[in-house]
Amino acid sequence: MKKLLLIPLLMMSLNALAQNVMTPELLWKLGRVTPLGLSIDGKNIVYKVTYPSVAENKSESKLYTISVNGGNPTEVKDTKTLLKDKNISPDGKYIVYNEEVKIDKVHGKDFYPDLQKSDAQIYDGLDYRHWDTWNEGKFNHVFYKENKEGAVGIDILEGENFNSPQKPFGGDEDYIWSPDSKSILYVSKKKAGTQYATSTNTDIYEYNLETRKTINRTEGNLGYDMGPQFSPAGNLTWLQMKRDGYEADKNDLIVSFKGMKMNLTANWDGTVDSFMWSKDGSKIYFVAPIDGTKQLFEVNFPGVTRIAITVRQITNGDFDVSSIVDFSGDNVIVTRTDMNHAAEIFSYNLKKKSWKQLTNVNTNTYNSLALSKTVRRYVTTTDGKKMLVWVILPPNFDANKKYPTLLYCQGGPQSPLTQSYSFRWNFQLMAANGYVVVAPNRRGMQGHGVEWNEQISKDWGGQVMQDYLSAIDDVAKEKYVAADRLGCVGASYGGYSAFYLAGIHNNRFKTFIAHDGVFNTQSMFGTTEEVFFNNWDFGGAYWEKDNVAAQKAYNEFNPINHVGKWNTPILIIQGGKDFRVAIGQSQEAFQAAQLRGIKSRFLYFPEENHWVLKPQNAQVWQKEFYKWLKETL
Repeated sequence: MKKLLLIPLLMMSLNALAQNVMTPELLWKLGRVTPLGLSIDGKNIVYKVTYPSVAENKSESKLYTISVNGGNPTEVKDTKTLLKDKNISPDGKYIVYNEEVKIDKVHGKDFYPDLQKSDAQIYDGLDYRHWDTWNEGKFNHVFYKENKEGAVGIDILEGENFNSPQKPFGGDEDYIWSPDSKSILYVSKKKAGTQYATSTNTDIYEYNLETRKTINRTEGNLGYDMGPQFSPAGNLTWLQMKRDGYEADKNDLIVSFKGMKMNLTANWDGTVDSFMWSKDGSKIYFVAPIDGTKQLFEVNFPGVTRIAITVRQITNGDFDVSSIVDFSGDNVIVTRTDMNHAAEIFSYNLKKKSWKQLTNVNTNTYNSLALSKTVRRYVTTTDGKKMLVWVILPPNFDANKKYPTLLYCQGGPQSPLTQSYSFRWNFQLMAANGYVVVAPNRRGMQGHGVEWNEQISKDWGGQVMQDYLSAIDDVAKEKYVAADRLGCVGASYGGYSAFYLAGIHNNRFKTFIAHDGVFNTQSMFGTTEEVFFNNWDFGGAYWEKDNVAAQKAYNEFNPINHVGKWNTPILIIQGGKDFRVAIGQSQEAFQAAQLRGIKSRFLYFPEENHWVLKPQNAQVWQKEFYKWLKETL
């Protein structure tokens, strides 16, 4: 009898296990996979897994290798003997590296040496702070030295108050060796002060080790030139945006070939994320957003032939190809995500068109969970266009129940909304807490053509707001949606969207959450550090009274001018070191809500920037997010 009882008890136990769902605590136990490349012999993939520790409030990383054919991973202590050192010149004679160098006087003690205890900072131009740090007169510079003990480094930007690698996120991908080891190529925006803050004009420079002379390889292009690589045949290749000041311009693939600059993606209606040459140099593979996902594409390189240039999509499905790692035979090694799974390393066979998952860092965890379901839905917008809307349904979804529903507003505003996996704005976690999530690929999203992407600039409060409302109104017709329990959440431009919709939503929503959102476009223009962004997206400065686009941005499309219609609870979140959307934006919004008697809460992270990165702060963020929704929705 006891043996017979074990079977139903076991079934009950397995059934209970299958009903587990994602939690904030579990989300921050997941390993985060970063591929480092193929081993020198090409047989193994080398990768890093970072594990956050909430208790320690920090993260630790471990290094692993795994066969390109799959199998069990092996932990390693370091990667020095496994990976080719890209910083060593091809002939092995030199090493390239970067260091920060003090160039400009900024501090009081720089100007007045007898006042060493002064903490004053003095600036004659903008760029006095960037992202989350103040400019202290220090600049990233590229150095090289002989590959021998005791060699002295040579600064190839000596005396220049310019950065390479670029700040704040540039790394050693911003400089490379020429195949003949005679030159170093590096990315830099050679503008200083106010010019730096108003421009996106980075260029690729070539420094000759013998002559110590530098030339500009991309002179004449006014926008971003980034990501230099050499083809197997030695042709310099890079990503290029044409227009100065437009950080979300179409990103094209450029190849320098026999004195020409060949644009391989000029006639393709999309934008490139990252790329890698095939081993034989006949084509380039790249990652790009397309219809709510990121996929792998290829474009052929015609060389001197008259063969037509053709862009072809290689992969397809409701997932993101996040990055290209390398090639192994007929396989391309990539990272892949979807809304239910953090990044893992996969192999895609280009001939068989088949997938193989190589790493399984979080597979056991996900196998123990009931997962959400993501559904594609196409909604007709008010101007007659078809818009993709991702609808994320709770685990163990029951169509006969009614669920509270969240309109998710993406930031950017031109960033794509794809099958990516966020550790904060996590759709899987939202759904696991019992919410249907409506995530529209509204105007401004990449992956739906250049025209769709560009329509949001100078129109922040226009068609895009109708796109949001079209999406939520359409999904709210479903029987499983509690139409009287709708919320609206978002960060950055998504925070702006929450602030703006709070004044025009006509009682659709019961609650709002805005993280680091733009509340007052005029003070945003006066405090943000990358002025080129607002110059482009707002159309100019607020004092340009004859500028129709700018005046619309600072008046009709300014959330602060619609506060008189606010009547809905709102949670406002802000990072103290966010210089992109500075603290005053959230302070103004919270003060307005409080003085108008609207239920509101201010969640402030003094040491966080535009993101929330520290594990314990991330836990507070998640707990307050869902606490607020339970209180108000």
